[in-house]
Parts: sequence; C-alpha cells; structure tokens
Amino acid sequence: MRLVRALRRKFGIAAPRLAVRTHVAWHWRWLLLATALAIGLSLAGRIYDVGLQFAGFERGEANQELARLAEQVAQLRSDAATQRAAVTAGERQLQIERVTQNDLAQHVRTLQDENARLKEDLGFFRSLMSAAGKEGGLSIYRFKVERDALPGEYRYRLLLLQSGQREREFRGSVQLLVNLLADGRRTVLTVPAAGAADQLRVNFKYYQRVEGLFQVAPGSAVKSVQVRIFEHGAAQPRLVQAIAVPS
Repeated sequence: MRLVRALRRKFGIAAPRLAVRTHVAWHWRWLLLATALAIGLSLAGRIYDVGLQFAGFERGEANQELARLAEQVAQLRSDAATQRAAVTAGERQLQIERVTQNDLAQHVRTLQDENARLKEDLGFFRSLMSAAGKEGGLSIYRFKVERDALPGEYRYRLLLLQSGQREREFRGSVQLLVNLLADGRRTVLTVPAAGAADQLRVNFKYYQRVEGLFQVAPGSAVKSVQVRIFEHGAAQPRLVQAIAVPS
C-alpha cells in the first residue's frame, strides 16, 4: 500500500509538474549578459545626457567651450613665450648699450687725458723753443706719482729736459726716495735699491720721458717722493725734486 501511494504521488494527478527547459551554453549566456549590460549603460548615459539638457547643460557645447579655452590657453602661452623672448632680447640689447656707453666713456676719458697731455707737451715745446740759444741746463718737468690698479702699487712719470746749446748728450741715472709711513714709523724706500744692477739709465740730448712702477707693503702710506738725477760718474745728484703724494 505504501508503494502504491508513493507511485500515485509521483505519477498521479498530485505529482509535481515537470518543466522542460532548453539548455544554453555558458558563453552565450555571458554574451547576452554583456549585451544587456551595454544596453543598460547606453540607456543610462542617454538618460544622463537628457537630464543635463533639462538642467541647461549641453555636452557638445561644453566640449566646444573646453576646446575654445584650450586654444585660448595655448595662444596665451605662445604670447607669453614671445614676450619673454622680447624681454630677453631687450635686456641683452640694454647690456650691449651699457657696455658701449662704458667703452665710449673710457674712450672719452682717454681722449681727455691725451688732450691734457698734448697741452702739456705744447707748453713743454714752447719752453724748449724759448730756451734755445741760452745757456744749457737740466730740468725736471711734469713729475707725478699716482696710485695704480693694484693695492700698494704706484706709477711715477717725469720728463727730463736739457735746454740751451745742448753741445753734448746727458748720460746718467734716475733714483727715487719714497717716504713711507708703515706701522706708525717713517721709513724710506729707494727705487731702485742702492747698488742694484738694474738702474734707471737715461741718455738724451733734448728730452727723455721716464716712467715706471714701484710697490710698497700693504698698509703702508706713501707721503712724498723725491726724484734724484745723477750724472754718469758723479756721486752727488745734479738735480733733486720732491712732491707730496695724496692719500
């Protein structure tokens, strides 16, 4: 009886319904799922665009505005680069003009110095001509001592003149006595040193320029310089002249 009841429940009217389904391969299922997902995303994007349009926002116009702004930024960058190049060129031209002005100023100073020297030479030759025919004599003309470029370095200049009949050439040497103040003490520097083989020799009939440099210790102050002209073979100077040196 139990067997009969079981068979009735399984195959009779009260038996469960049998469903027949078509078997679909797994890859087709994934394809359908991907298609449905793509359609859903497309619909979602379209709904989003429609919502933006209702809200007053147009994607196409936004893209155009972005493109316009990008073009404007590129143009501004190009203009800025052009301006920077112009500024750089202007600064370079300004530097060139400054160097040119400095060169011109230096040239003008050189011409002024040369003009002053020519005036002095003119006065010298006038005195030379006025002394012609008179009894000859040796004189020192335009003796100067000035600071040079390097610290403690001094440049001296002088002109030796022999006026009158000038029957013979003057031969001799030049010596400088430099009066210094160093460490609170006064000292004398001889240029060139006494007994030095390299003497300041002179040999002229009319005139001769003498020019040179001497160096003092750092911190020393040159107060005055005395120039002494010795004739060849003489122990005593024939001519002496001293000048003060500005601090």
